[in-house]
Amino acid sequence: MRFSRPMPVFDATPSTGEAADFGDLPEWNLDDLYTSEDAPELTRDMAWLETACADFAAAYEGKLADLDATGMLACVHAYEAIDLIAGRIMSFAGLRYYQITTDSDRAKFMSDTQEKVTVFTTPLVFYSLELNRLEDEALANMFAENADLKRYKPIFDRQRAMKPHQLSDELEKFLHDQSTVGAAAWNRLFDETIAGLQFTIDGEDMNLEAVLNLLTDQDRAKREVANFELARVFEENIKIFARVHNTLAKEKEIDDRWRKMPSPQTARHLSNHVEPEVVEALRNAVVAAYPKLSHRYYALKAKWLGLETMQTWDRNAPLPKKDEKTVDWQEAKDTVMEAYAGFDPRMADIAAPFFSEGWIDAAVKPGKAPGAFAHPTVTNVHPYVMLNYLGKPRDVMTLAHELGHGVHQVLAAEQGELLSSTPLTLAETASVFGEMLTFQAMLAKATTKEERKVLLAGKVEDMINTVVRQIAFYDFECKLHAARAQGELTPEDINALWMSVQAESLGPIFEFTPGYATFWAYVPHFVHSPFYVYAYAFGDGLVNALYAVYAEGGEDFQEKYFDMLKAGGSKHHSELLAPFGLDASDPKFWDKGLSMISGMIDELEAMED
Repeated sequence: MRFSRPMPVFDATPSTGEAADFGDLPEWNLDDLYTSEDAPELTRDMAWLETACADFAAAYEGKLADLDATGMLACVHAYEAIDLIAGRIMSFAGLRYYQITTDSDRAKFMSDTQEKVTVFTTPLVFYSLELNRLEDEALANMFAENADLKRYKPIFDRQRAMKPHQLSDELEKFLHDQSTVGAAAWNRLFDETIAGLQFTIDGEDMNLEAVLNLLTDQDRAKREVANFELARVFEENIKIFARVHNTLAKEKEIDDRWRKMPSPQTARHLSNHVEPEVVEALRNAVVAAYPKLSHRYYALKAKWLGLETMQTWDRNAPLPKKDEKTVDWQEAKDTVMEAYAGFDPRMADIAAPFFSEGWIDAAVKPGKAPGAFAHPTVTNVHPYVMLNYLGKPRDVMTLAHELGHGVHQVLAAEQGELLSSTPLTLAETASVFGEMLTFQAMLAKATTKEERKVLLAGKVEDMINTVVRQIAFYDFECKLHAARAQGELTPEDINALWMSVQAESLGPIFEFTPGYATFWAYVPHFVHSPFYVYAYAFGDGLVNALYAVYAEGGEDFQEKYFDMLKAGGSKHHSELLAPFGLDASDPKFWDKGLSMISGMIDELEAMED
């Protein structure tokens, strides 16, 4: 169900500056969900949800096997209506919380709301269990008989993929009830700990977002100070972060063992509707490409910075001659909207209300969740985008990224509540494509060699962060979960696992000071969505291949692209890519995407001649 899905928090690279410098930054208007936590509409919907769940169970529990096609369609529609209201309620509670995670009233409201929704929906646990007990032939006959029901076949197929991993009805109900004091509680502890971290630099108190910003500062001394202050505070809190990771990994291991999952990654692959061998091909292609991508680029960057050896605080350093002027909000908006309109005016039309209707929350504020995300809410409302906008070119790319998600979510909403949700592997398509459109538009306007170099280097770094860094994150998670299965991990154990993938992925040009070993602690994906991270690399590789088709003048590309986004979760990735002549199961597919990054590094190297 949608309300149980965590909101994604993307690994957007922060920037530095003061919110007042960037113009009138928009804030969310959540009234399209509910006007307040005591709004009569919210009270009404909560009461409706409790009754509807009980009525659904009374009408259908133990009876799914007796339904004909018409009856099954009515059942699905009833379930979808419940999903819609539950998703609306939890979207409102969650978005309010992420605006100020340190507000105890908002945190209590979200927690209380989650507990109520969990209790109300517990009677629905039977639904997926009984669906999985239906005979294949019986379902096939229903789909043949009723075209409207057949439209939901992808939902049935995904649910039945979990059939071998299904527990007893009683155990499934217990796990559903217990969820609010399990992973959800540890997620909340992590969020509140991260939001409450305080750092001190030159006598000034800062939050995590502000200190991470300094890692992109032109002044190397400031970057170094920020690095060690991050390490100091992470070390002070490392036992909490280690406890969170130990507990969540162990809980997952228990759940996986009971469900007979063959690996810790299996559940993620199933939810992403992607075959393990496809992910393995992606992972292997990226790791094999480390020397020609990250190793080669960072060696080149070291020359630009005049360094024989890079430190971790140099990884996201700006180029020495880079113009440090900030980008105000209006300029950022115009840049992205022009790029979107240049691809297809319909894309800009869909994006426009995000700016004018309070669908974006852009400013950095005390207690606000770090990073950025686009949350689809429910299909009869609209998505909301969260940013922490601080005026650097990377923030423009973050806007392009999250707005791409928003456009995708608007288009996919046509599928309805159950079919709109896109697997994570394909959820990154529109966002990364939006970034690529914006980058190419900016590159086309470059008038000097130096300007082109800065843009190319920035894009290469973003793609390395999206592909190389995220696959390194994925390898870290694989090692973490494998090690935790053997016993409790000390903070030092986790540090060692982190460093084993960092050295491999970043390359020999880097030295690693001891404090960097704790930097796993602040990455939210490891906590909220285990093994999520490969979706970024999947999306980047897919988009690079897609963009190559577009650049080659693929016939009716825009129409095919919009059709792909409109499909939401109604089709498998193989069906969505087929019109473009692409196949993600072919290892050469990933090489094509990686070659685009390598080609940009080739151009940067040629500029040195």
